[in-house]
Amino acid sequence: MEEIVLKGKKNGLAVCVILIVLYVLAVLGLTAETNEILSVLAMVWLCVGWIGFMGLKILKPQEALVLTLFGKYIGNLKGEGFYFVNPFCQSVNPAARTSLNQSGDVKNELSFARGNGAEGISRKISLKVMTLNNARQKINDVLGNPVEIGIAVTWQVKDTAKAVFRVDNYKEFLSLMCDTALRDIVRLYPYDVAPNIDTTGDGQPDDGSLRGSSTVVAERIRQEIQKRVSEAGIEVLDARITYLAYAPEIAAVMLQRQQASAIIDARKMIVDGAVGMVEMALDRLEKNQTVELDDERKAAMVSNLLVVLCGNHDAQPVVNSGSLY
Repeated sequence: MEEIVLKGKKNGLAVCVILIVLYVLAVLGLTAETNEILSVLAMVWLCVGWIGFMGLKILKPQEALVLTLFGKYIGNLKGEGFYFVNPFCQSVNPAARTSLNQSGDVKNELSFARGNGAEGISRKISLKVMTLNNARQKINDVLGNPVEIGIAVTWQVKDTAKAVFRVDNYKEFLSLMCDTALRDIVRLYPYDVAPNIDTTGDGQPDDGSLRGSSTVVAERIRQEIQKRVSEAGIEVLDARITYLAYAPEIAAVMLQRQQASAIIDARKMIVDGAVGMVEMALDRLEKNQTVELDDERKAAMVSNLLVVLCGNHDAQPVVNSGSLY
């Protein structure tokens, strides 16, 4: 279905003035002494003239109205202005009552007074850029580890006809497609860098991960969502990961794993530095001929230096006042 934008309808102010003038003339015609035909016409106009006011439509910037006439789509109004259309036209917006966890004018707006207990829902479609923040989801990554992830999607309605007539409710449709696209993409990545994992589909292992490649992952999520919602006339402008963590049931274990990995890496660095310092000390002593050490004394010296340099606590020296043997 192609979108039809109605042109030349911004004559609402002139029509409103004409309708009011006709009402005033009708009232004057009833009160003044006129012939019966004019009195009957004035009475008829007072009874049915209000129908013309139903065709007056006011739109603010970045708003649109999709109009149907007796069930047939006739076009839509876009842009701010005071419009007049066929009074029997009906505006359609199946998502008018839908309120999601997102920005923009997605909450129900009251267009009638509450005095009689009736609430009118605005059927205007917002063309503003809005942000959808879906609830966090628990998804298994490529290694089977459950992770919790949340995204914020920036979107905008581009084709109002498709948004209204192609899907039942374009807001709920977008929310559902965001959830499914997020699951499909997250399952391709590990939470952290893992060996022998192909995240790009080229058959070669790489360093892609949810934590380290968040920008790349977010762009793939945006592209996947866009493919799914194009038929609803929605353009996805951006997608960003707002929350990422291991699921609570494995968070403590994964934290211990990360701590163990960090301790191992730190120990490797300490040992490498300690061995280099011992080698430098032995080379300096031998080069300067400060003291001559046999193999047994060198082994004892190396042992003592490694204990001092690799220990977790400060060394407690012991002064030997006697012979070494």
